Amino acid sequence: MTTGQSGDEDIGDLFDRHSRAVYNHAFRLTGSWSLAEEITQLTFLTAWQRRGEIRLVDGSPLPWLLVTAGHHARTEQRTLTRWRHRLLRSPVPEVEADPADDVAGRLDDERRMRSVLAAVRRLPRAEREAVALCLWSGVGYPQAAAVLGVTETAVRSRVSRARTRLTRLLTEPGTHLLATDTPEGTR
Repeated sequence: MTTGQSGDEDIGDLFDRHSRAVYNHAFRLTGSWSLAEEITQLTFLTAWQRRGEIRLVDGSPLPWLLVTAGHHARTEQRTLTRWRHRLLRSPVPEVEADPADDVAGRLDDERRMRSVLAAVRRLPRAEREAVALCLWSGVGYPQAAAVLGVTETAVRSRVSRARTRLTRLLTEPGTHLLATDTPEGTR
C-alpha cells in the first residue's frame, strides 16, 4: 500500500473506512467486545507498522486486515487459555452482578457468541477461516479465495461444509458446547 503525503493520514483513512468491519470480525472470532476492541487496535497498529506490505485484493485492504485480525485473535486466544489455566489453580473470587441493563445485554451476547464459537472451533481450520471471512465479515468468495490462496470453488465448498456441520452442532439435542470442549485445530 503506498502512502501519500503522510502515512498517518493514510492509516487514518484506512481506519475510518474499515475499523467497524475489523471490529465486528474480531468480536465474531472472540465473543468479547473488549477483546475485539484490543484486536482492532492491534490490527491497525500492525497495518501502520507494515503499511508497505499490505496486500490489496481487488483494490481493497479489507481482506488483509481481516486475516491480520484473525492472527491477533488466535494469539489472544492462546494468551487467554494460558491465563485461564493459571486462574483455575487459584481460588475463585466472588463476583457481584452488575445491575446495569447494558452490561447484562453484553453478557448475554457474549454467552451466545461463546456457544457459537465453541461450535466453530470444532470445524477444521480451513472451514473456520472461510466462515470468518465470508459469513461473518461479508468478504466475497473471490476475495476470500485470493487472500487464502485457494480457488473460489474451494472457499464455497468450505463454507457449505461449515454450514452443514454448524447446523448439526448447534441443533443437536442435549449438546452442551463449551469454549473448552475441543481445542482449536484438533478436528
